[in-house]
Order: sequence, then C-alpha cells, then structure tokens
Amino acid sequence: MTVGLPLLAFFVLGLALWLRRGRSEETVSVLVVAALAGALLSAIGLAIVCFVHGPMTVSLGEWFPGFPSSLTADWVAVPVAVLAAFLGCLIAVFSQRYLRRDPGYRRFYLLLALFVAAVELIVLAGSLDLLVVGWELAGLASALLIAYFQHRPGPVAHGLWAFVTYRVSDLGLIGAVVTLHRGGPEWLVGLLLLWAAMGKSAQFPLGGWLPRAMEGPTPSSAICYGAISVSLGPYLLLRHGVTGPAVVLVGAVTAIYATLVGRVQTDIKSALAYASMTQVALVLVEVGLGLDMLALVHLSGHALLRSGQILRSPSLLHDHHHLEQAIGGPLPPTGRHWERLVPAPIRAWLYRFALERGYVDALLIDRLLADLLRTARRIADTDDRVARRISITSWKSPL
Repeated sequence: MTVGLPLLAFFVLGLALWLRRGRSEETVSVLVVAALAGALLSAIGLAIVCFVHGPMTVSLGEWFPGFPSSLTADWVAVPVAVLAAFLGCLIAVFSQRYLRRDPGYRRFYLLLALFVAAVELIVLAGSLDLLVVGWELAGLASALLIAYFQHRPGPVAHGLWAFVTYRVSDLGLIGAVVTLHRGGPEWLVGLLLLWAAMGKSAQFPLGGWLPRAMEGPTPSSAICYGAISVSLGPYLLLRHGVTGPAVVLVGAVTAIYATLVGRVQTDIKSALAYASMTQVALVLVEVGLGLDMLALVHLSGHALLRSGQILRSPSLLHDHHHLEQAIGGPLPPTGRHWERLVPAPIRAWLYRFALERGYVDALLIDRLLADLLRTARRIADTDDRVARRISITSWKSPL
C-alpha cells in the first residue's frame, strides 16, 4: 500500500492525460492527496507492526533467475517511509492553492505521485536490484520537476544538468549491483555506492545541480531538493552499511565547501540549497563514523526543517521588509565571527572562491566537458570522412 497507492494515482492520472480526458484541478489534487494520505497511514501501520513484531520482509518473487525482489520494513526503512509519505501529502495539500490555475497543474501532481512512489520503493526495497528501479524513477521525476516551467530555457537547461549528473553518478549504483552479482569485493561495492550517493545528494564535486534545481516550483524544491531527494544518498549508505574514511572525507569536504559558498548567496533559495548540502554532508560524516541512529535522526529533522523553510521562502522577503520598517532601519548583520578569526587577505581569497562556487562549474564546463565535446566532434568528423571515402570507392568500383 505504501508504494502501490502513489503508483496507482500516477497511472490513473497518466492514463487520463494520455487519453486527453482532462479532469478538474480539484479532482486531480484530491486523488493524489488521498493516495499519499493512504500511503502515510500504511507507513504508520508498518511502523507499528515493526515495533510490535520486529522487522518484516515480503517476497515479490523473481524477475528472472538470480534477481529476487522483496520489500523490507525495519528500523532504518520505516522512519524514512513515514517521513516521505508525510512530506509528500503535505506538499500535495500545499500545492492545491499555490499552483492553482497554473497550466502545468496536472503535470505537477502526476510527477509528485511518481516521485513519492519511487522514493517509497527505494526506502522499502529489499535488494539493490529493486532499489535501482525506484532510484531511476525518482531521478527522472526530479529532473522533470526542475524543468517544470518548460516555456523558459533556464529551467529546461537546469533540469538537463541535474539529469546528466544523475546519469553519471547512477553508474556507481549499477556497477555495485553488477559487482555484487559477480561476487566482487565489498570495498568496491562501497565505493560505487558512495559515488551514486554523491550525485543524488549533491556532494562535492557533483553538487552544482542543486542550486540550479531551485528553478522548479517551490513545493517541488521543498520535497525534492531540500528534503527527500538529497537524503537518498545518505540513506543508501546507511541502509547497506557503508562506512569508512572515504565517506567521512566526502562529507567533510562538502560541508566546508557548501558553508563557504552558501555564505555569499544573495537569494534565499540558493542559500537554502547550500544549507541543505551542508547538512546532508554532515549526515554523511555521521554515517561514515558508524553513528547510524544519530544520522537517521539528523536526516529526518533536517528534512522537516528544510521543507518548512523552503515553503516559507517566497514570503520571507516581504516579512523582512516589514521588520525593517518596524525597527526603523536595516537589520544588524550576523555571522561576523569569520572576520575575527580569518586574516583579511585570506578573507578576500575565500570571498572570491565562494563567489565562483569553488571554480567547480568552470572546471567541469570549460575543461572536462569542453574536452569531451572536442573529442566527440573529432570522432564524428573522422567517421564522416571514412564513410565518404567508402561511399566514393564503392561508387567508382565497377559492377
């Protein structure tokens, strides 16, 4: 029920849109809200059963020999399942008025239902084979939500940026599945899962997509990029017991990087994006140190807090101006402790470093991506020349 109800809502809405049998906004939203509320009640029921009877596993049979499918509910999976269903239901209710009369209203609820179903599948999957299905569906739904305002080139480009990052990092997850089935070493599986988590959770150096993801609607930013989607990376490592210095190193470097860059952001959603990156990185440090319970509590608390902050962000500036009018001047600056601890020359360098977002985007675009595109063009040109020579030779040869 936890996975099936959102998935059923997705198929019903998808079939209605495909057959061009449009339903009213109220009908669409009520259907999705009811499905997500049912998923929430089902997840709470799972939590009660696990508390009374302990962890439980339900077999779904085998796709084909050697690839069993099952759903598992235990102390790690159930809290995240309840959290995902609760936030999904909250966002669905919030969006009823926030996106009212928007041309993409039905499309938003379609993708929201798909995203929640995919997340619940990831959380409750009993094996990496089944988890891959939910992982890919969640990535697709996230990228499409970023590109929600498809009439503007910016959101579409940023959605593609996120999708490409997902695809690059997902090679780690697929590689981990192959390595497991081949009986490969555990350390290699752990490193591959860490690579997959780095892309999904926007860890350094793959985090450039996260501030760009804020181009999507505020409700999708709240559930995907402030709370649930970025939390799937630490959850993956926590679920499969991946710990060690590599996880701690990635989390620590990302936390320092995101803290520096986040301090110079001038818009609220970008600042919240880097704040999310920082907190998720700290959760990774906790996972790497083996502090599983602390990581789970931290992950859940951050998801709830960040969702509320992002939902509140559109009215924050309005309230800020009212507060300045009430006190008769600008608010006093905060966060000046860096000025007391860091010498002025180093502060200037750090400020430039933060403004350029650590030069990561420039390195990836101007160096790595540009070199790859040049190589691809050379290969394509060579292929064209060879094909033309073959065609000319064939045309000149006698019959």
